[in-house]
Amino acid sequence: MKNNKVKNFLKKVLVIAFIIYFIYTIISQQRTLNSYAQEKEQYNEQIETAQEEQEELQNMKDNINSNEYIEEIAREKLGMYYPNERVYIDVEK
Repeated sequence: MKNNKVKNFLKKVLVIAFIIYFIYTIISQQRTLNSYAQEKEQYNEQIETAQEEQEELQNMKDNINSNEYIEEIAREKLGMYYPNERVYIDVEK
């Protein structure tokens, strides 16, 4: 009788220990999954930013030899204008 009580007690302790270990493992894995999800979101944002930058650079590459771009750079950076073109300068800046 005493031996059965000890066995039952040990079984209960083992079951409780297993349940505690199981719960601990689930919580630990959930934390890890949350961490991975957060990292995934950060990487997706980095990828999106890089894709936007790549698209801008591709557009710039496509337009760099166009007449409009060359004219814009000549006007803005080099201060060049067509002959007989009137240029007005805003002095209130």
